[in-house]
Amino acid sequence: MDSITQSLAGLSITPTATVTHAETSSPASWREAIKASPSAPTSFELIKTIVFKPKTAKTAATVPVVVIARDDTETSSGALGKKLNLKELRLASEDLLTEFFSLDKNSLSPLALTKATFPKVLTVIDSSIATSSSIFAVHALSSSETVFLSGKDIVSYLTSVENGDAKIQDIDFETLKTEAPAPAVATTSKQSKEKESAKIEGAIQVAVGVKKEVDFAAWYTNVLIKADMIDYYSVSGCYILKPWSYGIWEEIQTWFNAQIKELDVQNSYFPMFVSQKVLEREKDHIEGFSPEVAWVTRAGNSELEEPIAIRPTSETVMYPYYAKWIKSHRDLPLKLNQWNSVVRWEFKNPQPFLRTREFLWQEGHTAHLTQKEADVEVRQILDLYRRVYEELLAVPVIPGVKSEKEKFAGGLYTTTVEGFIPTSGRGIQGATSHCLGQNFSRPEMFNIVVEDPNDPTGQGKTYVWQNSWGLSTRTIGVMVMVHGDNQGLVLPPRVASIQVVIVPCGITAKTTEEARTSINETCNDLAKTLKQAGIRAKADLREGYTPGWKFNEWEQKGVPLRLEIGPNDLAKKQTLSVRRDTGAKAPQPLADITTSISKLLETIQSDMFTRARDIYHSRLIEVTKWEDIVPNLDNKCVVVLPWCEEEACEDDIKERSGRASEPQDERAPSAGAKSLAIPFDQSRWTPIEPGKTKCPACGKDAKRWTMFGRSY
Repeated sequence: MDSITQSLAGLSITPTATVTHAETSSPASWREAIKASPSAPTSFELIKTIVFKPKTAKTAATVPVVVIARDDTETSSGALGKKLNLKELRLASEDLLTEFFSLDKNSLSPLALTKATFPKVLTVIDSSIATSSSIFAVHALSSSETVFLSGKDIVSYLTSVENGDAKIQDIDFETLKTEAPAPAVATTSKQSKEKESAKIEGAIQVAVGVKKEVDFAAWYTNVLIKADMIDYYSVSGCYILKPWSYGIWEEIQTWFNAQIKELDVQNSYFPMFVSQKVLEREKDHIEGFSPEVAWVTRAGNSELEEPIAIRPTSETVMYPYYAKWIKSHRDLPLKLNQWNSVVRWEFKNPQPFLRTREFLWQEGHTAHLTQKEADVEVRQILDLYRRVYEELLAVPVIPGVKSEKEKFAGGLYTTTVEGFIPTSGRGIQGATSHCLGQNFSRPEMFNIVVEDPNDPTGQGKTYVWQNSWGLSTRTIGVMVMVHGDNQGLVLPPRVASIQVVIVPCGITAKTTEEARTSINETCNDLAKTLKQAGIRAKADLREGYTPGWKFNEWEQKGVPLRLEIGPNDLAKKQTLSVRRDTGAKAPQPLADITTSISKLLETIQSDMFTRARDIYHSRLIEVTKWEDIVPNLDNKCVVVLPWCEEEACEDDIKERSGRASEPQDERAPSAGAKSLAIPFDQSRWTPIEPGKTKCPACGKDAKRWTMFGRSY
């Protein structure tokens, strides 16, 4: 940021403001991140910088085309290509952006143009920028830093880097729309209509402002912000978990802790730091994490003699001490778990809960005498993970085993519970339970060895069998994506911090003080009664807010059940219940209210799971012909194939399906299908006939039905 402001100062340009914020991956997240900063202007427009690359040209000018425009300006590539006499303008690749500007698409801005790069590109600017009175947000060569400039300042900067014959081209994009070729106009119009249809009418009064089914990425971010679940943090890729979301994590912790203690697992805590020598002891294991490891290299002004890593996971942190503590088979099994955070310095687009640089999880690490004992525990833990999703979060998952390619690096095998996000049609890994085998206990690793009690000579040694298993705050993101709607969050009752909110209604200016007091006291007494019965309830008696405003707030926060009490309800000794998941309303007698509300909450929990499960299962499509794979993926389904289980075939499926798929949202992950899981329950699909059932991708003999899909 300092270098940018100094450069602008040299041109006598003073920014209106500068802001450092969370790293952003889309215009929607950029706008939200700016708004979260108290130093940002109250009113501003975003500037977008798009780079096109001509495929062929009628002239010799085949250089990239840099378009600088207001965020809501339509920049049709077809119309622009016709205007510039360039054919087939296409969005430039990330490699080209790196080659020309050393930036990714989320950091690109007009400020990336310099006297050195300007002559190498064709620069086009929206002519309305120069005359606009708006303040414009411009990336300061980083997706986490923004500088605010006037339109005149932007033009002044670009003029300062003009070089020789290379000049800025002003284009009136509004006029250009009428000059566009017919196909391009139709495409642009369709996209424009889709974006327009994503907006929810009267959005200022509702939770999210965009439709889940049209702009899923913006919807997800908006729901988390409007439901008061997160806030952006000053370190890119990190987020503050506010009480509304952390309370869900506490419910998961409480339930899971009780379950693992029944399996004799004990909680412990190990330091977050690990030395470079220890971390790199297991090359295969750390290879999968090495690009994401964060290192501490300095303490104050002093350089550390050896860099210290912040744990991306704790195998290498804990196992040197397992070797120290386990001296006899009588010390087995050793079962430890810790609740902690880990750091993985992701360079992909961060998404709260799903992909963050620091996240909360539990990680269990156990040591056993035999493989049989280890195998039993792997499945016990995996079933607990299934229950977290299905019984607490009302999210269906499918248990299975990962392919060799997708298993945990350094492990023997990996089991998983695989979820599914219907709106995007993508699978998502819910949690994993790994059998590490004896890979970490051997002498070249951590040398965790004991005498073999089954050796008749009494001299035999055996290396211990180890497991590791983990569940993270990703659970919360999956829950939001599966259950949320266009009004906001929808919480399953078992994890909601507030299960029932009670709102007084029917109070007007003509209501007597006695009637007002009676209604409020009834609401308050009802909340106390429910709490005494173990129901998390709250009476919203805030003054100055209308019932409608309160309804909307608690709906967007996802409270499972609302109870309304007004004068008529008092007279009838009842309350009106309103379900968040369906909107269904029903009177509830105040007599025996705790029993009826408890049953209703259980019904809501069950119904939410059943709906989500039925949708998931309807999107699992049995496929035996290659030509049916991509159409089903494009139809937002997971395909289940009779698969040969060979890695070369797995790579080929991903590459071929990605190449043949319809274009995806630029913010979305790869369009190629990867293996998600080999389900343990194979009975759902047609039995595989050995020697007869063939893999539809390569034609070899199939072994088991395997789920393939696009994934997060």
